[in-house]
Amino acid sequence: MLIKSISGIRGTIGGKPGDSFTPIDIVKFTSAYAERIIRRMQGKKASIVVGRDARISGEMVINLVMHTLSGYGIDVLDCGLATTPTVEMAVIQNSAEGGIIITASHNPFQWNALKLLNEKGEFISDADGKEILEIAQNERFCFAPADQLGKVFFLPDSLEKHIQSIIDLNLVNKSAIEKANFKIVIDCVNSVGGLALPEILGALGVRDLIELNCEPSGIFAHNPEPLPEHLTEISNCVVKEKAHLGFVVDPDVDRLAIICEDGSMFGEEYTLVAVADYILSINPGNTVSNLSSTRALMDVTQNYGGKYTASAVGEVNVVNAMKETSSVIGGEGNGGIIYPELHYGRDALVGIALFLTHLALSGKSCLELRNSYPNYFMSKTKIELKPSIDMDALLNDIKSHYSKFKITDIDGVRIDFDNEWVHIRKSNTEPIVRIYSESTSLERARDLTSEIESLIISLQAK
Repeated sequence: MLIKSISGIRGTIGGKPGDSFTPIDIVKFTSAYAERIIRRMQGKKASIVVGRDARISGEMVINLVMHTLSGYGIDVLDCGLATTPTVEMAVIQNSAEGGIIITASHNPFQWNALKLLNEKGEFISDADGKEILEIAQNERFCFAPADQLGKVFFLPDSLEKHIQSIIDLNLVNKSAIEKANFKIVIDCVNSVGGLALPEILGALGVRDLIELNCEPSGIFAHNPEPLPEHLTEISNCVVKEKAHLGFVVDPDVDRLAIICEDGSMFGEEYTLVAVADYILSINPGNTVSNLSSTRALMDVTQNYGGKYTASAVGEVNVVNAMKETSSVIGGEGNGGIIYPELHYGRDALVGIALFLTHLALSGKSCLELRNSYPNYFMSKTKIELKPSIDMDALLNDIKSHYSKFKITDIDGVRIDFDNEWVHIRKSNTEPIVRIYSESTSLERARDLTSEIESLIISLQAK
C-alpha cells in the first residue's frame, strides 16, 4: 500500500513502484521535496536535517533519502536514530531549510514514511505539499553536477541539545522532580524512545527507572499504537514494582501515554489536559486541540479564563490555530503535546518534563491527579460506505438533521450538545466515515455513536 498526501508519503515496504513504499517511490518523492527547496533557495546552498525511528527498514530508507538530497546539491545533517521532535528541534537549532523524518509513527513494522518539515521545523503547509505532489507526478527534477554534490554531516548531539532546551524551560522544575523521588516504568516499544526517555528522565533527576522494550531494534514488542489493550505488560509492571507511574511512547516519540500507580490508564486524551492545567495555572491563556479531542481541555481552559479553540484534525491545523489564537499550550487527544515555548510540534519529551513537574508540585498521586479532572468517555467507530455515495451531500443531510444544535464543519461535521458531542469525518483514503462521540458516561457515548450510525445507514438507503 502507498498513500501520498500533502504531508508526506507512507506505505508498506516492498512490492511494485507506485503501489508500495519502494526505493523508486522514496527517491522520487525525496527528489520532489529537494526540487522545491532548490527553487526556493535560488542558487544559495541548502541544508536539510534527517532522522529516523528504529524500524527495520529505516536504514535503507534514510540512505536513499540522504544520497538523493546530496545528488541535488543539498547538504545533509544526519541525526541518525532520533525522535520526531528531536529532528524538528534540530532544524531550528541548525538553521536548516527543512527536514525529513523517516517514521511511520504508530503503524506496524512493515510500514515506513517520509514526514516533511519546513525551515521552522514544522510540518509543511497544504500549499507546499500540493506543489511537491505536482513536482513528483510530473517528474520535474534537475540534479546537481558532480562538482556541486551535497555533503553529509552527522549531528551526534541533537538529542542532547533537545533535552537541554527542555531542561532550560522556565516551567520545568527539575529540583521538584528530584525531590519527589519518583519510581517510573517506561515502555519504548523497541524504538528511539529507548534512547530518549532514559536520557530525559536522568536529566530531570529521576534515579529509580525500570525500562521495558528499550532496545531500539525496530522489532516492536507489541502493537506500537499506545492504546490500553496493547499496554498490559507495563500496567502489570507498574503495580508489581510499586512504581509511582509509567510512561509509554510510540515509535517516533510524539505521543505520550501515562499509566497510574494502580495500573490504570491516565488516558491519552488527558495527557494534554493535565499538562495544560499546569501551564495555565502559571501562565493563563488560550488553548487548542482538534475536533476529535476531549472537551475536558475546554473546561480546564475556561476555568482559568482562557479561550478554547477546536481545529481541524491534523497537527498542521492545530499549529495554525494555536498561532492564530496566540495559545500557550495545545495538541491532540492522542497524547500529543505542543508547547510553543519550545517548538510547534508534538513532543512527548517536553510532555514528560511538564507532567512530572505538575505531579511533583501537586503533591498528589498520579491517580488522584487524573481524578481531579472532568470525567468524559469517548466512543469511536467507522462505517463503510457505498462507493457511489456523495459524501458532501451525506454530511449536509446530517447537518440539516441536527440544525438546532451547534454545528462545526471545518473538518467533517461536529455536533455539540449540552455536555456531549459527535464528530463525523470522511476518510481521505477509503470509502468510510469515522464517528467519534464523547459524553459523561461510556454508555451514553456509545448511544450517540449508534444514533449517528443509524442515521447514516438510513441516509444511504434513500
